Amino acid sequence: MKRSRAIAGSAVLALAGIATLATATTASAAPKAAAYNGACGSGYSVVNSVPVTGKGTVYLTYSAKTGKNCVVTVRNSPGKRVYMYTYLTATDGSSDWVYDSGQYTSYAGPVYLPGKGICVDWGGAIESVSVSVSGSNCGRMAAGVVTHH
Repeated sequence: MKRSRAIAGSAVLALAGIATLATATTASAAPKAAAYNGACGSGYSVVNSVPVTGKGTVYLTYSAKTGKNCVVTVRNSPGKRVYMYTYLTATDGSSDWVYDSGQYTSYAGPVYLPGKGICVDWGGAIESVSVSVSGSNCGRMAAGVVTHH
């Protein structure tokens, strides 16, 4: 009886090891998320971000010095030119939409909007995948409502 328990225990450990190895292999195969690239300029810090599923990330940044928000959409893996889009506007409609779109290799934007004390809507797209955030960053970092398309 002791022998069969030892063998069964070894089998469980071996299976756990294989499962761990499979998980580690799967995790390393996942695409690396796009890092903020500093495109908004010095003094801008990331205050919010949202992934463009499997493609990249849209970053909302803010400069306390200028009182402006800035948005940039960054690809996970730069490469051939693909359609990209990024936008920013005041949630209350008090500003025009600012946007940048075109065929880009690594990022769209930056776009800027005075943002001190206002909620903003922002987002972006890479190829056919888009994301938008509504009513965010109203003073105390309100997360807003994220919509994936």
